[in-house]
Amino acid sequence: GAIVLRLATSWFRIGSLEILAHSGELDLQRRLLDFIIQEHFPSIAMNNSNRYLEFFSTVVSETANLIALWMSVGFAHGVCNTDNFSLLSITIDYGPFGFMDSYDPNFVPNTSDDERRYKIGNQANVGLFNLSKLLQALKPLLDTRQKQLASQILEGYGERYYIRFIELFKMKLGLLGENEDDNYLIAFLLKVSLLC
Repeated sequence: GAIVLRLATSWFRIGSLEILAHSGELDLQRRLLDFIIQEHFPSIAMNNSNRYLEFFSTVVSETANLIALWMSVGFAHGVCNTDNFSLLSITIDYGPFGFMDSYDPNFVPNTSDDERRYKIGNQANVGLFNLSKLLQALKPLLDTRQKQLASQILEGYGERYYIRFIELFKMKLGLLGENEDDNYLIAFLLKVSLLC
């Protein structure tokens, strides 16, 4: 016999809010979201009328950071759907995950992913897709101005991811300071490692 115990700070996921929004249970969604913010996002004031916007901004930024971190160590999440993406931007429910032995942006650890949707080179895009689903779930709780700001926050995800990705790879390579050729060098090294 065996016992498997999965531990996490929280099991609340994007899908936890998505399902409530989809079924129109907005009061329950609001109560759940307030609970999540109160328990796990202490820097967000509960009396702040923009608390859901601040929550979304934090999740977008932290998700970009998390996926950049995955990429920096060659970690491939096996099933990156909204039900496996934490609202706390922690790695949970990664199913058949894997680490690349050598750099391959087409690496897929999940043998049931025939379409290669969750290949490691697509993780940042899947993160964006999941965050857009989170925004869609939050929209009924936002006013018009907040919806516009949330859309702008989501548009900044790619840049946030790229900045963090570059920072992590520069640290790995021991590149100090700012040099306009650093990004080229990182891209070149990744391309060269494809040929090895």
